[in-house]
Amino acid sequence: MVKRFFFTTLFCLILSACTQTATVDLTQQNLSATEVAFDISFTPSPTDTQTQTITPTNTLTQTNTSTITPSPSITQTATITETPTVTLTPTFVFPDVTVHTQAHCRYGPSTAYLHAADLYPGDTGTVRGRFLYSKWLHVKFDKLNYWCWVAPSVIDVTGDLNTVRFITPNLQSIGSNMYGPPQNVRATRNGDQVTISWDQMYMTEDKDRGYFIEAWVCQNGAYLWWTVSFPNQFTTSYTVTDEPGCPNPSSGEIYTVEKHGYSQPVKINWP
Repeated sequence: MVKRFFFTTLFCLILSACTQTATVDLTQQNLSATEVAFDISFTPSPTDTQTQTITPTNTLTQTNTSTITPSPSITQTATITETPTVTLTPTFVFPDVTVHTQAHCRYGPSTAYLHAADLYPGDTGTVRGRFLYSKWLHVKFDKLNYWCWVAPSVIDVTGDLNTVRFITPNLQSIGSNMYGPPQNVRATRNGDQVTISWDQMYMTEDKDRGYFIEAWVCQNGAYLWWTVSFPNQFTTSYTVTDEPGCPNPSSGEIYTVEKHGYSQPVKINWP
């Protein structure tokens, strides 16, 4: 009985010692874990029997910044530009002519002007102008590289002549005249007859085309455009009928003519 009590007591003492040792080891292990987690070192005072509990500071949690989704860009609607309507301008068509009778084409709108070209039946061209004081037409014939005047009696016309402008012949554009204008030009009146005189202009036979007079005279109450030419240099005077009764005064000019063209005009002092 005594032996059982002895062994029982010894077992209890050993068991108590083992329990204290285990408790100390666990406490040291916990302290070591705490030191590792929070990296805290201190030396307790010999009299401090309480275990200091350290509360770790909470780590601040960063709040995510809200992302602003931009509003979609406004797409402007394209402005529709109207396409302008193109209006086609009709091409002007010159009246056509066809020669039906052999004739002369001339540098002015009457038979008094210099010859410019020979015309034959079947020749064609287009009307480019007309004259206010006669019915002659300014025509560009297909076979020629220049324009000339033709009497309407020798051609057939297709087209509207009213669409063609009036033009005045420019005698200085025809060519050159090497002799100059007539000299000593004068005029005298005897009733209704006016005589124009001038000095002879000497010209070589091959160049001699005489003289040309362009005048405005009054006959039977009508104010007439009047032209006359002379075949050679030897004609030095001309008489024309000029009556009273017209609202405009009579007048005239005279030229020397050679085969290359007209001289500068000389004004006639009308009596």
